[in-house]
Amino acid sequence: MRCPHCSHSQSKVIDSRETVDSIRRRRECTYCDRRYTTYERVQSNSLQVVKRDERREEFSTDKLRVSILKACTKRPLPTGSIDKLVGEIEGDLYALGLSEVPSHTIGETVMERLREFDRVAYIRYASVYRDFQDIQTFRQEIDALLDPEASESVNQLSFLGSDTGVIKAPSSERRGRRTRQADPGKG
Repeated sequence: MRCPHCSHSQSKVIDSRETVDSIRRRRECTYCDRRYTTYERVQSNSLQVVKRDERREEFSTDKLRVSILKACTKRPLPTGSIDKLVGEIEGDLYALGLSEVPSHTIGETVMERLREFDRVAYIRYASVYRDFQDIQTFRQEIDALLDPEASESVNQLSFLGSDTGVIKAPSSERRGRRTRQADPGKG
C-alpha cells in the first residue's frame, strides 16, 4: 500500500472497522506521518455485464448503488438500508452462478427488489429503466402497484392513505379514546 501523499510503501494501521461490504482501515505513513483511509473488499469472481449492444463491461457495485440512490432520493428510509439492498442485489446476481449477466437481468432484479423495498423508488427506477414514452405507460405502472391483488410488503410505505387519495389520521377509537357524539341539531 503506497501513501497517497508521498508514495512511500510502508504504513501502519491505526484503526480497522468493518463496514457493510468491506473493511475500513485508517493508516499512517511511516515516512511522512500523514494519515489516510483505505477500504478493503473481497473481490469475487468478476461478473461481466452484457449490454444491449452486446458490449461487455465489468459489473460495478458503485454504479448499482448510484442508480438506487437516485431512485431513493428524499425517501424516508432507514440508515444503511440502501447499502443492505445493494448487497442483496449483488448477492442475487452472483448466486446466478454466471460469468456474464445481461443488463436487463440486473435491471429486472433491481426493480423486483425496489418494488418490495419502496414503491416510490420503484416507480422512479422503472420510469428510467423502462423508458416510459408517455403518461399512459406511467399510469399503467402505478395502477399495477395499486392493484389490491398485488402482494404488500410489511415495511412498505403506501402511496395513499385510502382509496380516496386522502391520507387519514388514525381514528380516535383505535387509540382507546371516546368519540363525541355529534348533536343532530347542529350542522
